[in-house]
Amino acid sequence: MHRKNLIITAIILLALTFTAFECTSTELTSAKLYIQQKNYDKALEVLRQEVNKNPKSVEGYYLLGMVYGEKGDFGNMVDAYDSSLAFGDQYKKDIHDSKLYYWANLFNKGVDYYQKGNKAQDQDSVKVFYDKSSDAFEQAIKIEPDSASTYRNLSFVYISEKNYDKAIPVLETLLQKKASIDGYKFLGELLYDKGTKLMSKYKESKDVQDSVGAMNEFNKAISVLEKGRKEYPDDSDILVTLSNSYIAANKVEVAMDAFKAGVEKDPENKYYRYNLGVLYLGAKDYTNAEMEFKKAVEIDSTYENANYNLAVTYVRWATELRDSLEAKEDTSRSYMEIYRKALPSLETVAQNESDKPAVWELLGKVYAILGMQNDATNAFNKADMLRKQ
Repeated sequence: MHRKNLIITAIILLALTFTAFECTSTELTSAKLYIQQKNYDKALEVLRQEVNKNPKSVEGYYLLGMVYGEKGDFGNMVDAYDSSLAFGDQYKKDIHDSKLYYWANLFNKGVDYYQKGNKAQDQDSVKVFYDKSSDAFEQAIKIEPDSASTYRNLSFVYISEKNYDKAIPVLETLLQKKASIDGYKFLGELLYDKGTKLMSKYKESKDVQDSVGAMNEFNKAISVLEKGRKEYPDDSDILVTLSNSYIAANKVEVAMDAFKAGVEKDPENKYYRYNLGVLYLGAKDYTNAEMEFKKAVEIDSTYENANYNLAVTYVRWATELRDSLEAKEDTSRSYMEIYRKALPSLETVAQNESDKPAVWELLGKVYAILGMQNDATNAFNKADMLRKQ
């Protein structure tokens, strides 16, 4: 998965202050002095004595939270602030400002470390920066557990370091907080990928539990992506992964019904047309796949995925027909015309997506089948050159 762009927030400056009350305990007086001296260990000691003696000390818990914040112990900071607010709201604004300050500071550290990780040249440095980034975002979540942007960024760090098992629950939490397009998109992709890996494992192990696990992941991906489709009906990434998940889960008919309904409702929606074409292609219904991809291209001639898969449809269709004829020892070459149909779309994609070796490789194969040897050689050379870059 490619690296993601993180949301950046401005650091909010905070002056850590506290109000002196006329009636105060010896412990509170001592704590304030220690805080002014930045002797936070001694401040903690006397503040713990204060809250033990006075379990409802609003100021004691507030100062305790302040000191924990200065020491970077944000879990205890939040607990102390919560205790202060439970017994009174005298410090409500101060606590809000303090939390906002530390959250913003940690958030921006997370962004900074992530960007440094992206720019680092050696893998050890990349890992160090990503680890620091994820730690900063995790600490920020302790302070502000309802911030969707923090979960979003944390998930991107985990995805970038390929720690998908950690990314999945973070994305799930993100979607509980906000119907984020990135949440649906990347969670769906990760669940689909997890199912694909389990299915590959099953093919080698023949352990039925691997197959069951794969289907479970595909179904979870479908559930997430269907919700995403309702929120973002025109997002091509969501639709493609949804189609692939239905196919992998052996639910092609269900998927077809869903996308047919979409096409009927909005016939000029190129994404619905494209994804219905993908389903037909997966089902080897080449006639209908051709129709849907061509319609998507008619709607948007620059739609590269539709152009490419229209070409793939012709190539698979022609190859299947050729193999069938050869099995019957039929010397007819009727399949050649279908191969020729692939060329315009493939050449269009190659010109616009000139940095993708797979496109040039497929184009070279079609040229070779059609006897266009010079063009085939040039296409294969282009694919090899791109792979070496």
